Amino acid sequence: MPNAAKPFFWYELMTTDLDAAEAFYTAVVGWRAEPFDKAPGMPRYIVMNSSLRGVGGLMTMPKDAAMMGMPPAWLGYIYTKDIDASTKALKEAGGAVHRAPDDIPGVGRFAVVADPQGATFMFLQPNQPEQPP
Repeated sequence: MPNAAKPFFWYELMTTDLDAAEAFYTAVVGWRAEPFDKAPGMPRYIVMNSSLRGVGGLMTMPKDAAMMGMPPAWLGYIYTKDIDASTKALKEAGGAVHRAPDDIPGVGRFAVVADPQGATFMFLQPNQPEQPP
């Protein structure tokens, strides 16, 4: 059992048409798009901002996910102070690790995981202070 509840704090759309997704969410939801270029070598990434702050990101679906048949989808990131401990606890509880903890330069460490029924989400141990609620 975790010491404290861990919230979802970031959402990410993996899509096959990044330009269309940016246009859609800007027009329909009113989010402001901002390119994220703080991680050298990272593929094109767009932060979607509400009136106050970034609320999610848009990215082209990774080739390995597309090859496994993953459709475009929104995925949530759950905050963790210790990604290795969270990933270990997930495995011990019967979850699956699709991508072991890895670095996102300038952002933090993340892992792609799933619950025992196969619902996918991500853990993120950010380098910077927590995002406000």
